[in-house]
Amino acid sequence: MVYIRSWDDFVERSVQLFRAAPETTRYVVKYRNCDGKLVLKVTDNKECLKFKTDQAQDAKKMEKLNNIFFALMARGPEADTSEVTGKEQMETQPTKKGRGRKQ
Repeated sequence: MVYIRSWDDFVERSVQLFRAAPETTRYVVKYRNCDGKLVLKVTDNKECLKFKTDQAQDAKKMEKLNNIFFALMARGPEADTSEVTGKEQMETQPTKKGRGRKQ
C-alpha cells in the first residue's frame, strides 16, 4: 500500500472509488496519539488509497472529506458534492430580548 502525498488527489480518487462501488467501499480513520499521526484509508477490497499526515491543520480537511462521504452515502453516489463546504450553515435566529436588570 502506497500513501498518496497530495490531499486533492486523495479526495478525488476516494470519491471516484466510492462512486464506482458504493456497497463495498469502506472509509477508515486511524489516529495514533503517541505518534501524532492521522491515517485515512479508503478501500473497496480491490484498491486501497491511504493518506498520512501529522499536521493539525489537516483535521479540517478530514472534516470536509467526512461531509463529502456523508452526502454521498445519504443522497446516493450520483449526488453533487460541490455544495459540501465542511460546515453546515446555521440559520440565523432572531435574538431574544430577555429581562434585563431593572435600575
